[in-house]
Amino acid sequence: MYRRHFLLFAGISVILAIPSAALFGLGFGSLFAALQGNGGGTGSDSFTLLFAALGVALFIGILLLPFTHTAVLYAACESAQGRPVTAGGVLAGVMRRYFPLLGYWLVFNQLTAELAASLCLVPLIFWLWGFIAWLVVVPAMLVENIGLGAAFGRSMQLVRGRWWRTFLIFFLLLLLWLATYVGLGAFVQIAQVVLGIFVSPVIVTAAATASGQLVVALVNPIMQIAIVLVYFDLRVRREGLDLFQMASRLSAPRAQVAS
Repeated sequence: MYRRHFLLFAGISVILAIPSAALFGLGFGSLFAALQGNGGGTGSDSFTLLFAALGVALFIGILLLPFTHTAVLYAACESAQGRPVTAGGVLAGVMRRYFPLLGYWLVFNQLTAELAASLCLVPLIFWLWGFIAWLVVVPAMLVENIGLGAAFGRSMQLVRGRWWRTFLIFFLLLLLWLATYVGLGAFVQIAQVVLGIFVSPVIVTAAATASGQLVVALVNPIMQIAIVLVYFDLRVRREGLDLFQMASRLSAPRAQVAS
């Protein structure tokens, strides 16, 4: 699916990541310049620019959160159902659910960061159980046109009895994501070494930070598309979704002939 719609999926993901990538690159480039100790007050100016850039990047990142985390999911849902996928349709579909998605991703990211920082085994185990149980919340909300609360219950219903299988699939997909990220990151590092021969270290640091953000954006659709396919797989196994879709396709020509 990613190969079939590569320009659309990768384009949406990378374009949405460009503002934050540019600001992070500017900020960390300024930090590196400050640590270089150029003198003449430029160090404090560089730190000021760093914090300003990081603040603006954080604000823009929050505003774009529903798009950066959901646009590819929405496009994959439409593609899996055999519907035409366009950039305008994807953005409009996400915009219709902007505030529920914003709340969901803010809470999700905050909980993930806090639990990862706590390094406490018991909360992490419960978080892992909930993460897998609610893995297909967003696809359920997008495909079935239900509210966020109902989507939580729907995800738990689909995963019930298949938690370990879903966990194993997610774990293997995570390995695939990591392998792709490391592979692309190696090419980026080689390019940075070559760039360092011709330009200053400050520019290399800024480019490295920005390109790192863009590489993540480029590989993220792998996991996002896979979560959508896990959702449809769960529905096929629990509800025979593919049989209903086949029946609807076969009945459509008959209805047209009868009319």
